[in-house]
Amino acid sequence: MLRISLGDASAEPIHISWNFLVYSDSVLLLSNYKCVDKSQFKWGELMRFFFGFVGIGLCVPFMNGHFTLMEPKSWVVENQLGNPQKPAPCGGEEGPGVVATNAVTPVTGGQKLHIKLQETVYHPGHYRIALAVNSRAELPADPEVLTRDTDKGPRSISAVIDPDPKPPILADGLWQHAAKVTGPFETDIEIPNINCPKCTLQILEFMAEHGYNKEGGYSYHHCAVLQVTADPKKPIDRRWPVAR
Repeated sequence: MLRISLGDASAEPIHISWNFLVYSDSVLLLSNYKCVDKSQFKWGELMRFFFGFVGIGLCVPFMNGHFTLMEPKSWVVENQLGNPQKPAPCGGEEGPGVVATNAVTPVTGGQKLHIKLQETVYHPGHYRIALAVNSRAELPADPEVLTRDTDKGPRSISAVIDPDPKPPILADGLWQHAAKVTGPFETDIEIPNINCPKCTLQILEFMAEHGYNKEGGYSYHHCAVLQVTADPKKPIDRRWPVAR
């Protein structure tokens, strides 16, 4: 909370109280106003607030899209916004600031897997889901993006959506939206009938009307680890590599 008092000898001072709720790279500003003793007024405090707030306004990306992976359980511990999620293919590598959950979700091949996520900071765009059998290196590159030039650099317009996705992509163009959605996004995705003790499921969010960020381009990324056991009553899906 930051408190600033304004007033002079002829008037009651105005106390302005700002509450900042800070999440990693976004700021929520709430304000309220009330009167206090004018002896609290300090020009130095006012100037520090003014320039600090201007700095926040210039540096904090209010419009960065964020999402949390609710189901299946993410491979990494996420904060309230879903961070870490910028770097491809899975939001970062385990290390400082990136703590693994060690969660493994058992799945039967040829069956549906429920996907549930919550967009925590709105941005227009869509989602894509892919699966890697042996290594994250098998995951596809982020989608090709059409951009426009602005005085602040390139800005995304749209991304390629595959209408007939093939391995390693399971689904593309999910939850296309151009307005804020308050509830979670949910769907069921069929997992190939394969044996895979440690598959990586990737959920990628493409963001339109977004500036380029050096860590993740125009996309954010979450992953989950799946242990897939083939259904013996169904044929093995030979389109996918054999687990090593």
